[in-house]
Amino acid sequence: MTFEQLFGIPPLVCASAPGRVNLIGEHTDYNGGFVLPTVIPQRTTVELAPRKGGAVRAFSLDVGKSVPFEYIVGTESRRGRWTDYLQGITWVLGQEGLVVGGADIRISSTVPLGSGLSSSAALEIALLRALREAFMLPLDDVQMALLAQRAENDFVGAPVGVMDQMACTLASDGEALFLDTRSLEWKVVPLPPSAELVVFNSGIAHNHSKGDYRSRRAECEEAARQLGVRQLRDLDVPDVPRVMALPDPFGRRARHVVTEDARVLDAVRALQAGDLESLGALFYASHESMRDDYEVSVPEIDLLVELARAMPEVYGARLTGGGFGGSVVMLARPGTAADVAQKVSAAYTAKTGRAGAVLVPQTAGA
Repeated sequence: MTFEQLFGIPPLVCASAPGRVNLIGEHTDYNGGFVLPTVIPQRTTVELAPRKGGAVRAFSLDVGKSVPFEYIVGTESRRGRWTDYLQGITWVLGQEGLVVGGADIRISSTVPLGSGLSSSAALEIALLRALREAFMLPLDDVQMALLAQRAENDFVGAPVGVMDQMACTLASDGEALFLDTRSLEWKVVPLPPSAELVVFNSGIAHNHSKGDYRSRRAECEEAARQLGVRQLRDLDVPDVPRVMALPDPFGRRARHVVTEDARVLDAVRALQAGDLESLGALFYASHESMRDDYEVSVPEIDLLVELARAMPEVYGARLTGGGFGGSVVMLARPGTAADVAQKVSAAYTAKTGRAGAVLVPQTAGA
């Protein structure tokens, strides 16, 4: 249904934000470390028209019921549904003293839910962009990213870092965003024309507001406490022997974060040098660390990485996103991404019975 069919009026503003794929730097953001995401073609779009009073009526084409969800600004309450992300944004704006009124909202998205590609951050940033324009809010892009993270942490209850929101706000096609999540310093790193990405959604959805993600963050905080540092970011590779003296699993959790931060820095250097062989090797090392030390992979994800490893056209592959399902990112040789995607998809379905989905490269009409 169109906005006018739903609400009887045209939208005043239309805003969107992309999903993202993290090239490398997983579970480092909430440890104050480094990340290297880029955007994907799939986007979330928000159409909005202000209305009198404080009532919000929101309709999603992708989830929820066939009638709009309604609430009053200032009376937000968590319900354990997709609408928490919507309410979280108006709630956090109110916490900051930024006034928004009622609105009619229509949401559509091509970012698959629970895929490790930031569907929640894309919704948050698209909504903030629409609200910023409709209600003339004095917010810059970094402020919006921080507010979106707060909404997800404090209202939704998902203890995510700031990478997703910063990537959805600041990253552009053909570029990676090198972000220091402690200082929020960032720079753009161009992707070499010879670098072709394949992003494959395993079809296994995750939910960051559930317990596994939360437990990994708590384990990192405990490891930092035992090591006497503010965050695991304050350690480096030479500290790994001391890290591994911690009781299990704290040593392995911390080892992943420390070595992953180093891999991000190495990946930036590899990109700048156009050294895709080295970048691919970093992809595989990152996946092994996430599988063995951080224990956030699942058999289907491991299968996708091994299918990619068996193909000479692929430099490297890894789980991307928080884990426990989601997607794999692969780095393919020039001119081979579409063929790699087709072959991996066919082999994955043959071995698992799952369809999965190729998200990048995007096929015509997708």
